[in-house]
Amino acid sequence: MMRPELTMSVYLCREPVDMRKSIDGLSLLVQEAMELNPFDEAVFVFCNRQRDKVKILAWERNGFVLWYKRLERERFKWPDTVGDDVMTLSGQQLNWLLDGYDIARMQPHKSLFFDAAG
Repeated sequence: MMRPELTMSVYLCREPVDMRKSIDGLSLLVQEAMELNPFDEAVFVFCNRQRDKVKILAWERNGFVLWYKRLERERFKWPDTVGDDVMTLSGQQLNWLLDGYDIARMQPHKSLFFDAAG
């Protein structure tokens, strides 16, 4: 499984994002809305309004990497949008969030098992 390094800085965009955005649109969001440098050694995390999809953007030496996760059931436990639009997480907190934990309560989603896609 591919996951961002635990040592990288993690910036979470707390506002919902249109998941049709790809690398160019997300990197502009990082630069303009989040007021951060998309070329920094960091990962930038975005979620849709329904909280069932996440995209992670990172610059890796000579190009961008875009990571995408879609939940089949449940929703990501996204931190409240009260306060700043950008939240800093540790790499471990990001992994917990991706695993379905409510990082405020530390409760995970149920594990799902399927035999076939579709």
